[in-house]
Amino acid sequence: MSFKVAFIGAGSIGFTRGLLRDLLSVPEFHNIEVAFTDINEQNLDMVTELCQRDINENGLNIQIQSSLNRREVLKNARYIFTVVRIGGLEAFSTDIEIPLKYGIDQCVGDTLCAGGIMYGQRGIAEMMNICKDIREVSEPNCLQLNYANPMAMLTWACNKYGGVRTVGLCHGVQGGHRQIAEAFGLKKEEIDIVCAGINHQTWYIQVKHNGEDLTDRMLEAFESHPEFRKTEKVRIDMLKRFGYYSTESNGHLSEYVPWYRKRSKEVHDWIDLGSWINGETGGYLRVCTEGRTWFETDFPNWLKEPAYTYSSEERGEEHGSYIVEGLETGRIYRGHFNVVNNGIISNLPDDAIIEAPGM
Repeated sequence: MSFKVAFIGAGSIGFTRGLLRDLLSVPEFHNIEVAFTDINEQNLDMVTELCQRDINENGLNIQIQSSLNRREVLKNARYIFTVVRIGGLEAFSTDIEIPLKYGIDQCVGDTLCAGGIMYGQRGIAEMMNICKDIREVSEPNCLQLNYANPMAMLTWACNKYGGVRTVGLCHGVQGGHRQIAEAFGLKKEEIDIVCAGINHQTWYIQVKHNGEDLTDRMLEAFESHPEFRKTEKVRIDMLKRFGYYSTESNGHLSEYVPWYRKRSKEVHDWIDLGSWINGETGGYLRVCTEGRTWFETDFPNWLKEPAYTYSSEERGEEHGSYIVEGLETGRIYRGHFNVVNNGIISNLPDDAIIEAPGM
């Protein structure tokens, strides 16, 4: 098989290298075209060098096309992975710091509340430019796989106004799936789940093991778990009140509803500082900033480490490569995707972007 896959925002090392490994772990994809673009030349060069080294050491004859010219990279692409952060970390810091001055405490600030709304204002404008380029130079009926936040806002804009077929992808469902299995003392593959909602407000509405419905036993399982009862207080409280467990981390969930971060003196009653993801104020901004600095200074050491291995055993859980594999080979894949509702969730508008099971 030969087709072109383009990465917009390829300088995002966390996503790009892993997504490329996942794609090139599919044996049929060993002759595809790969193209990277970013607005940061230094990051783009580093990620390209690292990924090209992985490709070479796996014995594949693929040469990454890398360019600051987005239209050049998008030309004739069949699949576009969009992994951008519009405004970079500099704009991200304003999304956290300015609201905090006025008492709005956010852990991540990329979806709802003041930070998410401003992020959406920046993101939608640029996504319209990206969609224009895709419409004009990419393969007809191509598919955009959007990993950028705010997920629902950007995916909605691309579908409704951008004229580009777009599916939004997130890994919150997979993370919570692993947690649920651990809470019941089982392996992830032993638990079957159905989730529904809006990205970062998606819920495990059905949890089964060997055909037995465990949904009503979730609260007991999480309250009894020695770690989760300390680190997932918000998720457990929401489960107690509404009957369903959230796909989102304790920190993420805490900033979407008005009860948990409303008063600064009460925030620490609900969060755990063992990891930023459990609710640290501005935690994701701190981790991203440290990660960027680490990547820039430690890059030579990354090149000395073993290359990624392209194999089914090393393949990650991100949906993107499995969607491409399904569409190109006919193999069946079941995941949870962000798509235009069109009646899937009956009490949400048809034009809303919802997260639900898909084949």
